[in-house]
Formats: sequence, structure tokens, C-alpha cells
Amino acid sequence: MGRKKIASVDVTQLAARIHRVRGLNVILDSDLASLYCVTTKRFNEQVRRNPGRFPQDFMFRLTADEAEALRSQIATSKQGRGGRRNFPQAFTEHGAIMAAGVLNSTAAIDVSIYVVRAFVAMRAALAGHQEIGKRLDELEARLEQKLATHDRAIAEILSAIRGLMNPPSPPRRPIGFS
Repeated sequence: MGRKKIASVDVTQLAARIHRVRGLNVILDSDLASLYCVTTKRFNEQVRRNPGRFPQDFMFRLTADEAEALRSQIATSKQGRGGRRNFPQAFTEHGAIMAAGVLNSTAAIDVSIYVVRAFVAMRAALAGHQEIGKRLDELEARLEQKLATHDRAIAEILSAIRGLMNPPSPPRRPIGFS
């Protein structure tokens, strides 16, 4: 039994196919189908035949707004011009791994390893961004504290300069004999 040649998969290229939808990292059905070397129609057919393997937290269909937002990012064709007739399905990390099981091909199993690595890389990058954000918040708080201190000092200096510009008039001697 010969092994089907899998598409050349680079984890960074695969990570570029992962999108953020509804606060989740997901990969679209068409991207998974191309990775698993099957047509999108066949891929979705297998998913429909195994509904128990794909609960809502593993897979969901995109809404019209979500599909339109992604269409401009991933350059899918418009409906009526040979494009999709249904909105794409989005698979979370667990759903993508489960898809390898329903396809039952060695190529799908091999690619599932790359899919897992891509999701892990994406998670690590997101954690790094969160750490940078946290550090920026701390830096901003320190700068605001220092600026407030400097603002008070500058206000005191300006007040002292104004005081020097308008010296108090010397006491006048009363006219006449005392």
C-alpha cells in the first residue's frame, strides 16, 4: 500500500492559515482539505457523516459577516462566480485533529502533526504578545507616575518665577511726623 504524497507543509505557512474568529484560533475547512490532500467537498462530506466527533467547541460555520471579513483577507472568490455556495466551516485545534481521524488516510495523520505544531506556535506567539502588552502597561504606569511628579515640580518652579517677576512693593513710610 503506497503512501500518498502530502503537500509540503511549513509550520510558519500553516500558522498563516490560522485565523482569529470569535476569540478562537481556527483554520477553515478549505485550508484543512488542501492540507489533507482532499477536495473541500469530500472533506465536508466526511465531517457531515461524523457529527458526533465535531461539537460546537471543535467546529462551527461562519456567519455572513465573519465570512465577508475573512474573504478580503484570504482572497476567496465571490458567490455566483464558481465560489462557495455555503459559508466556510471553522475548525479549532481539536476539530482539526479530529478531522484527521475521520479522513482515515496516512496523509491526514502526517499533516495533523503539522497542524498541532502550528496551533502551538500560534499560542506561543500570542503569549509573547500578551507578555509584551503587560510590560508596556507597567512602563506606561511608571511613566505616568514620573510625569505627574515632574508636572508638580514644574508648576512649583513656574510659581516661583512668577513670584520673582512681581516682587512685593516695599512698605511705604507714612507721610508726616511720627
